[in-house]
Amino acid sequence: MLVRSIVAGVAGSVLLASVAFAQTPTDKSDKAGMAPAATTTSSSSYQGNWRASKVVGLRVYNDSNESVGSINDLLMDKGGTIKAVVIGVGGFLGVGEHLVAVPLDKVKFSTEPVVNTNASASNTGSANKMSPTSTTGAAPPAAAAKPNPWYPDHAVFSASKDELKAMPEFKYSTE
Repeated sequence: MLVRSIVAGVAGSVLLASVAFAQTPTDKSDKAGMAPAATTTSSSSYQGNWRASKVVGLRVYNDSNESVGSINDLLMDKGGTIKAVVIGVGGFLGVGEHLVAVPLDKVKFSTEPVVNTNASASNTGSANKMSPTSTTGAAPPAAAAKPNPWYPDHAVFSASKDELKAMPEFKYSTE
């Protein structure tokens, strides 16, 4: 009985494989029935454009380089033009976050990293200050990172966190 099952399985596999090999291969050089390649473009034709997927989640700072929130969404019209930026203010991991929609032209994007004006960054008088000849394996100070051409480093909106929280809350319409 087991032998019959094995023979039937092998015979079935051979029949299925013969059907697959019997198909005629398509000639890759025959392009007569294909659409013209004029609709494809190279990435260089989009040079200077930013990826929307990278803009969502971007940190938002005010004019004093204080973090005020992050971009949660981009709102666009039916023609595809971005009209507003939804900024999430406050909360923790999205819980208790206040959403505010602001016009796109009020938000400025920057490719340069945020300048840290924190006084503790200078390490003046620190007991752990490394000498230039130290051999503890510490990496040398990192050079300024090259901006990514496909997305900005951060966004700037001229308002404090409290001013953003005082703005009317944005709610997604269910209609």
